[in-house]
Amino acid sequence: MNTLLQVGDAAPDFVAVAVGGDYGEGTEVRLSQFAGRRLVLYFYPKDDTPGCTTQACALRDSWTDLADSGAAIFGVSVDGAASHQSFIAKFDLPFPLLSDPDHRLVETFGVWVEKVREGKTSMGTERTTFIIDSSGRIEAIFRQVAPTEHLSLLQAALR
Repeated sequence: MNTLLQVGDAAPDFVAVAVGGDYGEGTEVRLSQFAGRRLVLYFYPKDDTPGCTTQACALRDSWTDLADSGAAIFGVSVDGAASHQSFIAKFDLPFPLLSDPDHRLVETFGVWVEKVREGKTSMGTERTTFIIDSSGRIEAIFRQVAPTEHLSLLQAALR
């Protein structure tokens, strides 16, 4: 497994399909497109689950303030584009989601981890947010963030 990413590290390059927001039903994006601009990648376990919905709807409800920061903000999960489209439509999410069904992003960013729930072990996405500065370096990381605390952490970091 790769070394855990730290603040100050160069953000890993990526290519992924973005759905929603300005990206419609799906457009390929890559890290280099955001040079000169802050980028937020918030990794979450699964579309339309209680914690992930709480997290996404908090962002939706504060979207004007977040958008005013100038940062590009993407949710990222291993769900496919069709699942993302349904999630966006159901909750009227104004921001795009990156689809990572092959686990490239979650593994590259070190958030594909072993989880234990009700005594069963499985692999899944750790709820973690990365803020990447305008030069492509990791500015902040919020690991294992609670869905109800995510918005306030993000707002404080983007000020």
